[in-house]
Amino acid sequence: MSLFASLQTEPAVQQGRELEELLLQVAAGDRDALGALYHRTRAAVYGLALSYLKRQADAEDVTQNTFLQAWEHAGQYRGTGKALAWLLTIARNLSLMALRRRKDEDLPPEDWAAIPDKPALSLEDRHLLSVVMNTLEEQERRIVLLHAVTGLKHREIAALLELPLSTVLSKYHRSLKKLRQQLEGDETP
Repeated sequence: MSLFASLQTEPAVQQGRELEELLLQVAAGDRDALGALYHRTRAAVYGLALSYLKRQADAEDVTQNTFLQAWEHAGQYRGTGKALAWLLTIARNLSLMALRRRKDEDLPPEDWAAIPDKPALSLEDRHLLSVVMNTLEEQERRIVLLHAVTGLKHREIAALLELPLSTVLSKYHRSLKKLRQQLEGDETP
């Protein structure tokens, strides 16, 4: 492995260790650790929930419930360096349960504004982003959001969504091509 490659992965490895340590502290009953875990991972959890539910209020509920579940079940976490994946699995399961309870709808433009820790977008840009993202198929939109909002790697997305890595990669690249075409005004496939 080159020095450059090891420098790129070191922060991610360090972040994984820090999240795992926080989760182990949560399992020991440390409320401050839960707060720190929340602040470090809330954007990823919310982004995943929003990609499934397409409603700000529902995504906020799932985000809150995810951290409640983490508090209650942190002792069941088996330290593997995948604390974020464990949290996102809880969020995915809660999102799927919420979807079973209601009919699916498009993501309103104002819900894009609720994604924490993202660059500020103007109202026009948020509307354009919502319109363009809604042209993607459900699974494509979820993959793009997971990568862009949560920063998950494609292999992590594949594991989370229980899809082959090749499927995630092809859908991601196909989605980017569709988005580029939409933004440039070229609607030919």
